[in-house]
Amino acid sequence: MKLIKHISILFLILATSIASAQVKFEAKVSKTTLGINERLRIDFEMNQDGDNFVPPSFENFDVVGGPNTSVSNSWRNGKRSYQKTYSYFLAPKSRGKFTIKQATIEIDGETYKTFPITVNVTAAVSKPNGSTAASDTANDKIHLVAEVSKANPYLNEAITVVYKLYVSPDIGVNSWREKETPRYNDFWSQNIEIKGINALEGEYKGERYRYVVLRKTVLYPQKTGALKLEPLVLDITVEVPSNRRDIFGRALMTKVPRVVTAGSRTINVKALPEQGRPADFTGAVGTYEFNVTTSKTQLNATESLQAKIEVKGKGNLKLFELPKLTVPSSLEVYEPEHQENVRTNLSGMQGSISDTYTIVPQYRGKYPVPSISFSYFDPNSESYKRITSDEVIIDVIEGPTAASSNAENVAVDNKQSVNPTSHTFAFIKTSSNWSDITSEPLFKSTRFWLLLLLPFLAIPLAIIFRRGRDKRNADVQGNRIRKADRLAKKYLGEAKKALGKKEAFYLALEKALHNYLKAKLNIETSDFNKEKIESLLAEREVQSHVVSDFLSILENCELARYTPITQVTMQNDFDKAANTISLIDKQLR
Repeated sequence: MKLIKHISILFLILATSIASAQVKFEAKVSKTTLGINERLRIDFEMNQDGDNFVPPSFENFDVVGGPNTSVSNSWRNGKRSYQKTYSYFLAPKSRGKFTIKQATIEIDGETYKTFPITVNVTAAVSKPNGSTAASDTANDKIHLVAEVSKANPYLNEAITVVYKLYVSPDIGVNSWREKETPRYNDFWSQNIEIKGINALEGEYKGERYRYVVLRKTVLYPQKTGALKLEPLVLDITVEVPSNRRDIFGRALMTKVPRVVTAGSRTINVKALPEQGRPADFTGAVGTYEFNVTTSKTQLNATESLQAKIEVKGKGNLKLFELPKLTVPSSLEVYEPEHQENVRTNLSGMQGSISDTYTIVPQYRGKYPVPSISFSYFDPNSESYKRITSDEVIIDVIEGPTAASSNAENVAVDNKQSVNPTSHTFAFIKTSSNWSDITSEPLFKSTRFWLLLLLPFLAIPLAIIFRRGRDKRNADVQGNRIRKADRLAKKYLGEAKKALGKKEAFYLALEKALHNYLKAKLNIETSDFNKEKIESLLAEREVQSHVVSDFLSILENCELARYTPITQVTMQNDFDKAANTISLIDKQLR
């Protein structure tokens, strides 16, 4: 009996020691039901150290924090207690029930797995989680602000948007990343490079804060009315004081994931006034100087000179066209060379743009280059202003004299009295020397036989032509290709005539594309939008890359109105449009 008792005690001790040596590896979540605006914490805990830890994919969540690793190793009553934890902070992507799959780790050569965990994501809650006090602290102590220099600018007037992250001195920011980057639809935009992130002292709503500038952007509105700026959204890991204290009584910091947004802003863009608008106004807005200069005013024929039209100042320098140079027809003028020396900072574009023309005179004489005027709208005075250049005289000293100018000079400078004589009209013949022409009879002549045989020679030619036409008509694919090419030429004819004139060309090109769609898809211009065009062409079995090319050309037509375009770019867009229309017509079912 005593033996059985001792054996039982021995088995009990062995079972206890085996249980104490058992490996534990499990996953724990902060909650199984959470709002879509809350954060989920998941801990993977083990009681022995391991290798090759592989977390689940978290496919329905964004990882906003982690992995954070913590190790606890202690001795109590002669027994060792060990715990290692991998922690992640997760943000749900959408509402619904999601399963977090297994994590794996290797301990002493064995692979261990956690059990899957199901989490229910509901609608947003009024008080997001975290440590409640820590989350509330983070909400109150961190702010993302979009500072706009002007909320009601004129069309094409520069405004700036500066994004600042304000953080209270009581908390810290561990890391951040951009979750959503703003897109500036209906604006010409340029980001200003920020060299280094420096913490500065400032105030937010009357309280002392530290802040950093994250983004600086210059915007030029291209449409009037209420235009929305999309918000900047950041994922931030914030360190806030917790209710726990260290051995010295200082509050321990806890990490809280936060999503902060600058909020959307509305810019009310005013149209430029119609009253007082000059006829030669091309969209320049700002404050400018205007000059027309020539490299020389005296030269010989066939020598060259340069005439430079230049605008300097501050404003939308890249978004308007310079006035054109007009000279007498006796001067040969080449296409201008466009140059831009523009820098962009927080106050907008500054610098100069110019067109330099090369002029080569052909004849001797004095040629006036007429004065040129440049108009712009000054938003400071809210009025239009015009600058007119002086007339320039080009004096060609040596060279041939044009026939018309020679005759004119003789008529004007060398007037002489005319004394008629008996020989004044001696050059006119008053007698003739006529001779009879004897015509050859038509019958049996060479011409007679040619006319007789011509119908017989035409018969085989007609047969050959007829067979060629029948063969051509039977070539269905070839006819489709030829028809498509003719159609492209028909619709793009006006655009081809306007090549070199940016506004007229892209207006004609856009009209051609619209007319083509109206003819082929039977839809009205008012129904045009990207999604409908894409779906209709896809239904008619047009290949996706061809549809993308067509839509990109339409976008180019819109963008080209606000940006400088070269002759080469216009030619490329024309060729691409002709090729795309031809491909669509071949593929339409």
